[in-house]
Amino acid sequence: MKNIHCKVFGHDYRVSRNVTYHVKEYTCRNCKKELTTNGSGYLTDLTPKFKEINDVLERIHIKRHMMKSSGAQYSNANDNELEYIHIKHKVKPSHKQPSTINPANLLVFRH
Repeated sequence: MKNIHCKVFGHDYRVSRNVTYHVKEYTCRNCKKELTTNGSGYLTDLTPKFKEINDVLERIHIKRHMMKSSGAQYSNANDNELEYIHIKHKVKPSHKQPSTINPANLLVFRH
């Protein structure tokens, strides 16, 4: 019975997940059909392959967004082991002392 409404009036798609700024997943409110945007920007059925691609895209998008917003530098030793070196050391220019970075101000996070 749910499909009859969609066949007569068309699907009522709602955004179910924002993968990135441009890639989204949509779900029909009535029949629960799922769509996503492909590489060309067109809507396609959400297959397990596209679901996996969207998961990877979202993970990459979140990591890049976190790095940009925190001002962290990123070095990738392995794909599974990420190392974030966070340097936020604002030095006011002074003619009295040369500016140096204190190792105590460096934070290294390993995930």
